[in-house]
Order: sequence, then structure tokens, then C-alpha cells
Amino acid sequence: MADNNHSTSAGSTGSFQSTTLEITTGNREVALDITDRCVAFLNERAPGRDGLLNVFVPHATAGVAVLETGSGSDDDFLAVLRDLLPADDRWRHRHGSPGHGRDHVVPGLVAPHATLPVLGGQLALGVWQSVVLIDTNGDNSRRTVRLSFLG
Repeated sequence: MADNNHSTSAGSTGSFQSTTLEITTGNREVALDITDRCVAFLNERAPGRDGLLNVFVPHATAGVAVLETGSGSDDDFLAVLRDLLPADDRWRHRHGSPGHGRDHVVPGLVAPHATLPVLGGQLALGVWQSVVLIDTNGDNSRRTVRLSFLG
């Protein structure tokens, strides 16, 4: 799951735990549910603890969303991005595949991070909420996701 782990004390009541995940998203746009990876990280690094989980994608063409998956909402979300940001020649940013400039606009609409509450070592998400990596850039199939727990 992780290739880069960090642990730092933050005083007598808390600490900072961090790891990176390397994820292959393929050559098409994707809304990839990474909730299970977040849960596994918390089970390993923050069992029974309260704090915050930050999910960060250090890429100029990807983001993190909290949304429902599996019922079509994830596909609907990608369709909205296609409608708002068509992959055509209107973009000033022109390297990569045709329409790639839109991929560089995505993080302005889908932030490259999400900070989520953790209670008793568990993500405090709503019943239908999932942590989702949004990647519209088919030119880069390798993504890094940093998970950090502060608590």
C-alpha cells in the first residue's frame, strides 16, 4: 500500500503520521474510490484515535472528492466535468493529447486535497460518502496520493 512512511511526535497528546500510495489510474478519466486505502491507513496508524485525515494529490491534473460511488454518481460527476471542460482545442495549455489543457483546470474545481474527521480511528463519513481520486488526465497513468493523520 505505501512506499514512504513518516511518523513524527506532535507533543504529548498527538502525532503526525503520513504515507504515500502509488496508484495506477489507466489511460482514461476515472473517479477511483480510495476509501478502503484510507481506512487501512487509519487502522494501521491511528487505531482508536481522534484527529484529522488529510488526503492530498500532488499533481496539477487530479483532485480529491467526497461523493457517492457505485450508484452512477461517480460517472455523473465525470460527465459534469466533461460538459464543463470539453476536451477540445479551446485551451491555451496545449502540450499532451488534444484537449489536455482542460485537465489542468480540473484541480480548480476539484481540490487536490480533502481533510476529513476521524473519530475512534474511523473515518467520520456519511452513509453514502466515499473518498474518490478524480483523474481526467489519460496522459499520466501513475498517481501519488499522500495520506496524513494528525491526532
